[in-house]
Amino acid sequence: MKILLAVDGSTYTKKMLAYLAANDLFSPKNEYTAFTAQLVLPTQARAALGKELVHKYYEDEGQRVMGPVTKFLARHGITATCLWKTGKPGELIAKMADDGKFDLVVMGSHGHGALMNLVVGSVATQVLAGCKVPVLVVR
Repeated sequence: MKILLAVDGSTYTKKMLAYLAANDLFSPKNEYTAFTAQLVLPTQARAALGKELVHKYYEDEGQRVMGPVTKFLARHGITATCLWKTGKPGELIAKMADDGKFDLVVMGSHGHGALMNLVVGSVATQVLAGCKVPVLVVR
């Protein structure tokens, strides 16, 4: 099974990974990809910082998120491909899942209420709406 782990470095990512480990959902037979999406810096910030510094920032952020994830997975005998992109997280995760022909997306949820989702939206809601792949949301 090809599984996309959508991670953001938050406590919700840690809960999701702990849930998978506690319920024996890690298997060396599966292929795992850990993916994080970073919001694009505002145009003025990118212009002031310059292309190289902005690229380094995105690289550092990707590694900051992926470092603990890869360590956790390694403790459970799992090696994952790690990827990160910049853009709208919900859209990028759904696109990655569909384009990469994944069998399952697993992600944590912040657990906002219905009113909060209505006002600001939710990455999990966007993934569920835009993804053709089954999604496991861990709260």
